[in-house]
Amino acid sequence: MLEQLLGADGGGYQGARIDCGQGHEAQFKGYRHKQLSTVLGAVRVRRAYYHCADCGGGVVPKDGDLDLASTSFSPGVRRMMGRVGAKEPFQEGQRDLEELAGVAVSTKAVERVSEGIGDDVQSVSEREREQAFSEKIVPFASPPAPTMYVAIDGTGVPVRPAEVEGRVGKGGGAAKTREAKLGCVFAQTRCDEQGRALRDPDSTTYVGAIEEAAAFGARIYTEAARRGATRAPRLVVLGDGAPWIWGIAAEHFHQAIQIVDLYHARQRLFELGKAVLGGDSPEIQPWVRLNQELLDRGDVEAVLNSIRQLAVTEQTARRARKTGIEYFQKNAERMRYACFRSQGLFIGSGVIEAGCKTIIGQRLKQSGMRWTVRGANAIIALRCCQLSDRWEEFWEARSAG
Repeated sequence: MLEQLLGADGGGYQGARIDCGQGHEAQFKGYRHKQLSTVLGAVRVRRAYYHCADCGGGVVPKDGDLDLASTSFSPGVRRMMGRVGAKEPFQEGQRDLEELAGVAVSTKAVERVSEGIGDDVQSVSEREREQAFSEKIVPFASPPAPTMYVAIDGTGVPVRPAEVEGRVGKGGGAAKTREAKLGCVFAQTRCDEQGRALRDPDSTTYVGAIEEAAAFGARIYTEAARRGATRAPRLVVLGDGAPWIWGIAAEHFHQAIQIVDLYHARQRLFELGKAVLGGDSPEIQPWVRLNQELLDRGDVEAVLNSIRQLAVTEQTARRARKTGIEYFQKNAERMRYACFRSQGLFIGSGVIEAGCKTIIGQRLKQSGMRWTVRGANAIIALRCCQLSDRWEEFWEARSAG
């Protein structure tokens, strides 16, 4: 029945000559058939074929109408392949499609189609960036929440050796990973009875990619603009102490309140205590506990005085103390935690850290995985699209196009 329905137009004949799409005329040469995999099984589709002598290529209008250009998988099957490819290893996705839906495809086909859809999602994102920077992007129709957040973080993705050639890893050896930058935008309308910030349900959307900070800055700004965050009465940027994060904040969100994740700052105190006092020193815990209390109050100056008073003799310890002083000095105004709490703001970046685990870790960091940058970015784009609840929107736009 499906085969008859697809063939009801007689093959999509549009006359003896048609525009090839490049300003030339393509001539009708006859009908050609394509074996198509659909959700209901295999069907044979009859299509009018045109040839452009100037371009030297063929034109099949019906393939464009049915969204079948350069593929033998129907949009429905491709949606399913993109869904499983984003969620699990391609081989497992291939098995699930066959066992749960009766759709028999190869593992390689799942990989290629998933990454191809991811590329298409990224193309949509690129168009949105162009619109955002030309001030043509249309944000959500409803007014933004009273407080909007932009949270940013990075995490390593295991990649193939060719992708890290010439790069040095954290320990000084050859790098094995590339940093994927991830950002999210979410809303806050109210606090709980204790005055603690509450994230609005289902308000979080994500963007991410393995790319330089400048490119990612444009990416997260576009998402913030699309969500209306740049029009919010109060905008907050959350992150750890990485300089690239605050460079993005300075360039794209200069009006925002900037907050360093409290728990990251506490961890830096602990690591500093170990480096300066020695890993086995009984003084570490009391020193860290005292300074964490000062930090919780936002008294960064007292923390800095405490760090300066640490007696050091070894060169390694002196470097650690110097680095610690620089870190807390640079981020002092981002660590006024008592003040931020009194305003009912989030002071932790748990939302984006959970996003790194969910979007990147669960799919791209499984045992034995090694990605190309292009493949990793395609899957990151797919997962961000799905977890941001934009999957249906993406496919509706394809159908409309």
